[in-house]
Amino acid sequence: MNTTKPSGPLADVKVLEFAGMGPAPFCGMLLSDLGADVVRIDRAQGPDYLPEDVESRGRHSIVLDLKNDDDIATTRALAKQADILIEGFRPGVMERLGLGPEQLHTDNPALIYGRITGWGQTGPLAQKAGHDINYLSLTGALHAMGTAEKPAIPLNLIADFGGGSLYLVMGILAALHHARNTGQGQVVDAAMTDGVISLMNMIYGDFNAGTWNDEREANVIDGGAPFYNVYRCADDKWISLACIEPQFYRAFIENTELEQSAFDKQWQREDWPAQINILESMFLKKTRAQWIAHFEAHDVCIAPVLSLQEAQNHAHNVDRHSFQIIDGISQANAMPRMDRNPPATPFGVHSKNADRQEILSRWKIDQANS
Repeated sequence: MNTTKPSGPLADVKVLEFAGMGPAPFCGMLLSDLGADVVRIDRAQGPDYLPEDVESRGRHSIVLDLKNDDDIATTRALAKQADILIEGFRPGVMERLGLGPEQLHTDNPALIYGRITGWGQTGPLAQKAGHDINYLSLTGALHAMGTAEKPAIPLNLIADFGGGSLYLVMGILAALHHARNTGQGQVVDAAMTDGVISLMNMIYGDFNAGTWNDEREANVIDGGAPFYNVYRCADDKWISLACIEPQFYRAFIENTELEQSAFDKQWQREDWPAQINILESMFLKKTRAQWIAHFEAHDVCIAPVLSLQEAQNHAHNVDRHSFQIIDGISQANAMPRMDRNPPATPFGVHSKNADRQEILSRWKIDQANS
């Protein structure tokens, strides 16, 4: 059990999180990393948490049956003490349990009620099931990524965590600022489709300006340009090249054995396919390490494409302590860095119900409701 005194910019913030998958627990992890006291309401059913379930780190756990009247009363008592609530159920589930924002704001008018779903709380698709690539599909983002022949599947980083968790955290912190100034809480409706459309704003701006082609591998940053691309090396490892600005482009061309006249016109798009072919052949002549060493002394936007294992051991990531070991598991450190009141090292994953009595005592909940 963690007994470290909370630290960090959110050390005075209480968060009540309803156990879920993906973006909701990632949001809880981020708030906990910043020092918040995050209590997770778990179900008794299903497997327990493991140390490698790193998105569930930094939580105190209590098991409550949300179909049991006494446990509902305990839940409402916890929500009355909370500054923030996080839930990721389909629209209407919390209301049917008697735990919707209207009910809980009666007890705690300043409560920030954070809701995260794929489609949002309203709209024709609000009640439909879905996953990351489904939400990406509806926003235009999935169409824009991949090869000319097929859209790419970018893990679940963009909709779940980028358009979902990060926008929920941003909305929650903005609402918390407002609540502390006014005493008024509010509902934060974080839809992953909304978040991804927001992330795509620059691309939509370029598209509406006529400078973005609505096809894959036909633009500067989607694999269409030779100077912003990935290339296979002699050892079957990959390298990323991103010399968009003219000074970086010149530095790259001048420090290769390329026929420079073939690359004089950086922005002549009809030359790009031939230039890509030339660069593919060039990079196959040396290993990835040799190419990195070759360009080390030059200001060229180039980097090795590292495996998951390699990334954890890279000198830059090691120097910045970007990874940490908790309970024997390598995982990301708390981000972002802060110089005034950085959080302490996050504690690891707690088992279900491991903190029940501590939670009830610390949050001053009547033991009769436990």
